[in-house]
Amino acid sequence: MTRWLAALALIGLPGSALAQTPCLTTQEAEAVTLVALPDIIRETGRVCTTLPATSLVRRTSGPFLARYTAEADRAWPVARDAIAKLSDPRVSMLLLQSELARPLITSLIAPMVVGRVQPSDCGTIDRMATLLEPLPARNTAGIIVAGLQHLKAEKARGTASVRDVPDLPVCPAARR
Repeated sequence: MTRWLAALALIGLPGSALAQTPCLTTQEAEAVTLVALPDIIRETGRVCTTLPATSLVRRTSGPFLARYTAEADRAWPVARDAIAKLSDPRVSMLLLQSELARPLITSLIAPMVVGRVQPSDCGTIDRMATLLEPLPARNTAGIIVAGLQHLKAEKARGTASVRDVPDLPVCPAARR
């Protein structure tokens, strides 16, 4: 599961963005996650062919995917601004204002994230999707971001099991 959460961490982050100093707030990271999730779900279905066709991640349409797509549409303005925050200003001005920006970004992100999924991960991913299905898509994005913030904090503490987690521009979770 750590490997899967770490893979999700790459959502929306171009290679050059990983080296920059700014970080995404929880709201921004959740928006980027929401925008990428429909394509990640579809791509996971293409990779996890050993799962039954009725598996949530194998379905190419239906209410589950429709909910995620609707939330992705609502999250796009915040996600676009978050990506601009991490990007070269020239890229932001030219690319992110285009109608092509979102499909281009998600078409690059989904294979990067799902490319880290091993066939042995598919059963766990299917179970997680089934458990998360009743929740709003925003809750799923929140769970993913909270997991990433936790992994980042553990890495900062020197926890050996997460040393391979990429350095991500997600701000630390706020203390409660």
